[in-house]
Amino acid sequence: MNKRVFLLILTAILLLAVAAFGCTSSQPTGGSVEDTHIKTIGVIGGVSWQSSIEYYRLINELVGEELGGLHSGKILMYSIEFGDFSEQERLASAGNWEPLRQTMLDAAQRLKRGGADFIVIASNTMNSTAGLIEEEVDIPVLHIADATGREVRDNGVKKVALLGTSYTMEEDFYRDRLEKYGLDVVVPHKEERDYINTVIFDELCAGILKQESRDRFVQIINRLVAEDGAQGVILGCTEIPLLIKQQDVTVPVFDTTRIHSEAAVEYSLRND
Repeated sequence: MNKRVFLLILTAILLLAVAAFGCTSSQPTGGSVEDTHIKTIGVIGGVSWQSSIEYYRLINELVGEELGGLHSGKILMYSIEFGDFSEQERLASAGNWEPLRQTMLDAAQRLKRGGADFIVIASNTMNSTAGLIEEEVDIPVLHIADATGREVRDNGVKKVALLGTSYTMEEDFYRDRLEKYGLDVVVPHKEERDYINTVIFDELCAGILKQESRDRFVQIINRLVAEDGAQGVILGCTEIPLLIKQQDVTVPVFDTTRIHSEAAVEYSLRND
């Protein structure tokens, strides 16, 4: 091989090396996902999928805000088929909880097998099964009422109105958890609770947002403020924030979907 050929080959090799280095160095920086030790969030969704979309969006946005660059959340979501599940909810309301509990346990087991480090249940009402899942599946569950209770307390609100499904408003599993944070919880009257429950299942879970329903919700909130002394309102159904926003009322609004998503991201990024 003569000197000229050798130099041509050497030049070609150097040009290839520079090109390869240039491509690598032009990629966005900010550290690898592995460097951040992100825990995998298991989301039980589909109850309903309207709010599950919000969980997915919020978790990814919040991780991106925290870590910068192109970072997003590590998320596994199992979406329950809501048509069948709504029938199981009716059975539960009539006293037969077994089908519903088995569906929730199955969802949690699927997420654990998939590699989830912990679980969030994208439904206020279904957080009533959080303890069962922790016991039977042996995986941490971030309870939505704990995250909400801390948020309300830390904002200086002592007396708070709770809106949600009939089960969430009427049963102890949610209210008792909130009261551990020093909160005085008030709920709407029976006919108001029935109205809210109907709107949740017949409209919000189907993606239907009506101005007349928004107006009635605001009217109920304002009555709870004026007559019961509520200093804020918990939107204790993950679909209600689709309808009611902070600008609709004068007291602080606690969006449980956002609060729960923030708690999930904090736990996912925590080094422990």
